[in-house]
Amino acid sequence: MAAVSLTSLSAAALDGPQSLPVIQLGAGMYNIKAEVARTPQEHAIGLMHRSSMPVNHGMLFVFDRPERQCFWMKNTLIPLSIAFLRDDGTVVNVAEMKAGSLDSHCSAEPVRFALEMNQGWFSRRGVKPGDRLAGAPFGTPR
Repeated sequence: MAAVSLTSLSAAALDGPQSLPVIQLGAGMYNIKAEVARTPQEHAIGLMHRSSMPVNHGMLFVFDRPERQCFWMKNTLIPLSIAFLRDDGTVVNVAEMKAGSLDSHCSAEPVRFALEMNQGWFSRRGVKPGDRLAGAPFGTPR
């Protein structure tokens, strides 16, 4: 993530993938198992150093307050799609990200959540801006 300095991370944290708590989210009829990244260090590491990710798995980034969020793909080995989400789980915008790219991908408005999935996951399931995801972080059961 471009907004977070990697200099504060320990060398060990950058050597391999992190393991985070998992929650269940929903996108229409699709169930998602999402690891939850809450701290600046967890945000900075994200999905780095993984060679693959199961089909309906992803990572939900949770921020303290709504702000314009920007992500990049440094040290990320798999191409990803990212959905930027309002507090109620409504998709603001979706971006496609290339593995290893330093290009910045930003939310179209201030958000508290971003969900990374395998590249094309949202488009293949017809999930687009204005759609709403379900789950505990958004105040809806799943």
